[in-house]
Amino acid sequence: MRTFFGHPVALSTLFFTEMWERFSYYGMRGILILFMTATVAQGGLGFSTEQAGAIYGTYVAMVYMMTLAGGWVADKLLGLRRSVFWGGVLIMLGHLSLAVPSTQFFYFGLVLVVLGTGLLKGNISAIVGQLYENDDAKRDAGYSLYYMGVNLGGALGPLVCGWLAQQPYFQAKLVAWGIDPRSAWHFGFGAAAVGMFFGLIQYLYGQKRLPEKSIAAAGATTPEARAKARRQFGWAAGFTLVAVAAVLLLARQGVIAITPTGVGLFFDVLITLTVVGFFGWLFLSADWSRDERKRLVVIFVLFLGAAVFWAGFEQAGSTLNLFAQRNTANTLLGWAYPASWLQSVNSIFIIIFAPIFAWLWTALRHRDPSSPTKFTLGLLLLAVAYGVMVVAAMRSSNGTLVSPMWLIAVYLLQTFGELCLSPVGMSAMSRLAPVRVSGLMFGVWFLASSVGNKIAGRVGGLYESFSLPAIFGANSLFVLVFAIGMALLIVPIKRMLAAREA
Repeated sequence: MRTFFGHPVALSTLFFTEMWERFSYYGMRGILILFMTATVAQGGLGFSTEQAGAIYGTYVAMVYMMTLAGGWVADKLLGLRRSVFWGGVLIMLGHLSLAVPSTQFFYFGLVLVVLGTGLLKGNISAIVGQLYENDDAKRDAGYSLYYMGVNLGGALGPLVCGWLAQQPYFQAKLVAWGIDPRSAWHFGFGAAAVGMFFGLIQYLYGQKRLPEKSIAAAGATTPEARAKARRQFGWAAGFTLVAVAAVLLLARQGVIAITPTGVGLFFDVLITLTVVGFFGWLFLSADWSRDERKRLVVIFVLFLGAAVFWAGFEQAGSTLNLFAQRNTANTLLGWAYPASWLQSVNSIFIIIFAPIFAWLWTALRHRDPSSPTKFTLGLLLLAVAYGVMVVAAMRSSNGTLVSPMWLIAVYLLQTFGELCLSPVGMSAMSRLAPVRVSGLMFGVWFLASSVGNKIAGRVGGLYESFSLPAIFGANSLFVLVFAIGMALLIVPIKRMLAAREA
């Protein structure tokens, strides 16, 4: 029987689909805040860091929060397999919209990418879980291998999109071709669309390898249930469209003003209410058995740990990206490279170390650290990484451009933390989630990313308001406090899981 590095061959289809999706996502993300803060004369939008941080944080937060809706659509309407395909289509169209030099198309493109990623991201991860039995020792290793595909795309995307958007050589080529060099940013966005197109072609070719159970909507197995789900979707979509139309009409009449910071604040409140409302609904629902409620407690604890981790980690695209652009000497052997290229460092480290961590979790077997232990290690490594950034920020406080090795060291520590937490967290979600809501429970995991990304964007908006040592020092202390809290919960959670297995 054919395998993919010792795993089910279907993993190769998901591996390469996610690789191209992440190529498009990280390629665009690597230049997003730099494009918004670049002056109009440079082809950018000319936003302040506060405005750009608000938009960036809202965008990346909604990308992950929409996985909740995407999981519901997969569970109730489309099934996992079709949800992944149509999500990819929307992502591709979104990047094509970003390639158009227009502010209106810029915002429209962000919306399409948000909707598409919501359909694709959590559901493709859920299909990975369907390839293994719950007690399969290869499960964690499989997710680590899949995560390597994620980061292969994450490494290539910023290199390609960043080169097109920022490299003077390409801008000179545009001049020679009679094209305004300021449009180089949009060529970078266009490359992201091409990447997603390749992902869709690969997915269509390999979807026959996927498990049969990925086709049906597992949460609506009867005609009545499917009809009810369609009505619910129709009402939700209609209400959303009416609300958006009302806001746009009020703005056009001058009753309200739509600003980046105002939109960011609105989504701060929305995401907070979503988290509170969603977990309130989960815990108060009468459909859960006693065993499932215990699993929900563990999921909630892991959710908090993941949200804190991503709040620090995802500043790679905001605070650390701005530090790379403004405070780092981006040269190698006298050759200048785009600041956005440093966005690939974390992914390159993942490619190098993911197989080692995958082997480690499998080799440890019964001595394998528990999920909360790995979460604690991940948080501690992140806290140390921001301690390193405090020193780098102090060295650059007088206007000196520091070596890129500071950021590379930070990304190495963050990579080790990510490998302790992220693939293990996805595996834990697939193991703990009840089958009938597997897509929705992966939405919970990505909701943690949503919260973390929103905080990361907000912190990026403070780049010009506070000293950099203060920003990075607060990050380190914040993460360290939660790491200690997670450490105190290791034993209780292990007992709860042991009682369930018994």
